[in-house]
Amino acid sequence: MAANAAALRGITKHYKNFTLGPVDLTVPAGSIVGLIGENGAGKTTLLKLLCGVNRADGGTAELLGGFPADAATRAKLGVVFEDAFFYESLNAAQVGRSMAGLFGARWNWEAFHGYLRRFGLDADQKLRAYSRGMRLKLNLAAALAHSPELLVLDEATAGLDPVVRGELLDLFLEFIQDERHSILMSSHITADLEQVADSIAYLHRGQLLFHENKDELLQEYGVLRCGEDALATLPADCLVFTKRGAFGCESLVKSRTAVQEFLPGVVCDAASLDDIMRFYSGRDTQ
Repeated sequence: MAANAAALRGITKHYKNFTLGPVDLTVPAGSIVGLIGENGAGKTTLLKLLCGVNRADGGTAELLGGFPADAATRAKLGVVFEDAFFYESLNAAQVGRSMAGLFGARWNWEAFHGYLRRFGLDADQKLRAYSRGMRLKLNLAAALAHSPELLVLDEATAGLDPVVRGELLDLFLEFIQDERHSILMSSHITADLEQVADSIAYLHRGQLLFHENKDELLQEYGVLRCGEDALATLPADCLVFTKRGAFGCESLVKSRTAVQEFLPGVVCDAASLDDIMRFYSGRDTQ
């Protein structure tokens, strides 16, 4: 088994008012990589380049031992893009027949119907009667029923209630129990990624700021609340960005343990992924 399910090296894509990259990103086999970033950061563009939907302007992409341009390689992908749904005039059974025609021998009817039952979907009901959550579940059933090796998910839990999101997160964790399976998923619901992701890649204005182990990342960063005098005693390399207000300073810091040793009497809470994004964005708009 290859060490990486996917590897992007120096990938670039140029548009009139936006440039992605160059980006280097790997998806280790048997892991879940969470992709975060603000709206317009390039997350969907990056996922489409990896899947072969769009062609890169520079760099290379390796995918499941092949390349995104190879049809046989793409057949080993399961893909769910936000708001990319099947025709409303179809029902789930007809979607299954269409997908079976695409995937041939890889398509598993038993698995597809198993996912429909698990998700509580009526195979004969027209998709126009489905809620957004039901449509996403159908997309996932179709993405999983041909035994993909890599799931690529673009906001696959967006707009779903916490119960349904929890069901899907459990499904994702089940999927990667087979170490040949991997997931690359973008989400604005960072709490979901904090639950299931092994590592977090942060894409910001077309640039990859970091790709780090999730647990280490959440241990490393902190939100420090103190006055200017205490802040001035910290080494500069500990500070990412400070927001100043009438009641003191709020800072995103690295090396939270070291900061707590420097300033044992102040509050330095663990930073969430939302905190990290909020402060990095604030730094750029300063």
